[in-house]
Amino acid sequence: MKPIPALLATLVLTAVVSAEDLGQLLFQDDFARSESQEKTDEPGNGWGTNSKSRAKGNKQVDLRDGAMYIYLSPEANHAVSVTHDAEFTNGAVSLRFMLEDAKDSLGLDFADAGCKEVHAGHLFVVRINPTQVTLQDLKTGSMRLDISEARKAKQKLTEEQKKAMEGKQKIIPQPTEIGKWHDLVVTISGDELSATIDGKAVGSFTSPGIAHPTKKMLRLSVPRNAVVDDVKIWKK
Repeated sequence: MKPIPALLATLVLTAVVSAEDLGQLLFQDDFARSESQEKTDEPGNGWGTNSKSRAKGNKQVDLRDGAMYIYLSPEANHAVSVTHDAEFTNGAVSLRFMLEDAKDSLGLDFADAGCKEVHAGHLFVVRINPTQVTLQDLKTGSMRLDISEARKAKQKLTEEQKKAMEGKQKIIPQPTEIGKWHDLVVTISGDELSATIDGKAVGSFTSPGIAHPTKKMLRLSVPRNAVVDDVKIWKK
């Protein structure tokens, strides 16, 4: 059972979401459950992780105190990715999160693995750290397949590729207190991506990759540590 403060925060966030009319609720998870063992990831409720392929199977996701704790294994060769199917065109994701250290960050990466124009289906992302929020179009920018492959091979980008990279992200100064729970709402409408933290608008960004017609998966991307709770996915 969740502590009373967590329940109250959930009720407040639900009220905010309802007021903003985010649409049809597709999925929700409050992580109020236990795992059957503690050796490997067992997030349950349709969640997947990349620990087997990227961290030699070491545990990187732990359910405790009614929340999901995500932490990078010393054996990992990639950020932790915790995934859930979520198909929509326009919609939103709301959740509670906590960063426990000044070096921590959390990314909400929207993907379509069926899109072969980009590396690993990456479409766009919202990244939050204690000092800023980044809104980025990956599909027509850094994860466009030819650009991604050239960068990986450390090849010089063409002038067209350099131009394609321009203006594909917006960095917004945003202090986010560590060691404290925060409410996040990310909305997608056409080619516009917006973020709200603790009921206050952080900013928005428009770019063509955001308008990709089928967002099929949410990836919680954590390069170090983050704590997540009360995830809701909405379809407008």
